[in-house]
Amino acid sequence: MDALLRCTVFDYGAGNLHSLVKALEPATGPVRIETDAAAAVHETDLLVLPGVGAFGLAAECLAAGRDAMRAAILDGLPTLGICLGMQLLFAESEEAPGMGLDVLPGRVTRLRAQRVPQIGWNTVDDVTDPAAREAPLPAVYYANGFVCRPVDVSVVTGWTTHDGDRFPAIVRRGATVGVQFHPEKSSAAGVAFVHAIVHGVARGTLSQGAR
Repeated sequence: MDALLRCTVFDYGAGNLHSLVKALEPATGPVRIETDAAAAVHETDLLVLPGVGAFGLAAECLAAGRDAMRAAILDGLPTLGICLGMQLLFAESEEAPGMGLDVLPGRVTRLRAQRVPQIGWNTVDDVTDPAAREAPLPAVYYANGFVCRPVDVSVVTGWTTHDGDRFPAIVRRGATVGVQFHPEKSSAAGVAFVHAIVHGVARGTLSQGAR
């Protein structure tokens, strides 16, 4: 294991974060859970935006500290957004009113499929993401009815398709990584992917090979 990192999970009322913390701690050491968005970006080496909840409620919880969090991420704070956390990296969502972080240009739209939400295992294809190459993802667990539509698809480092709708599974810009799936629920491969992100932060290489 690399040297322990200061890892903070921003809790916007997503419920039980146990599985996410359990996935992180073997690689990071003790994880801090913070409900204040501005405080979450102080004295931390890795910010994690978890993946359960509704966009509108999460945006409300984010609002007071949104500018501070956005500035820290744009300044290079390593960040991992999972499912809803990935969607919060964008400006807005069709799911509900509210402002995301607008770190990545684009918006979140409803999944264009007959079977919504997507719940269960699916693949990640056309993978160029360094962490996913270090820790391959044969199949991962999704639970989503909305997906990210970036303006610039060069930030997409992995894709997936559900019921004919092709959308980003992984996005990456600098030290910011977002995943539409739940790595903490994706068995050993998903946990290994999380650890690859953590190791990239510890080694100062997370943004290498990223746009």
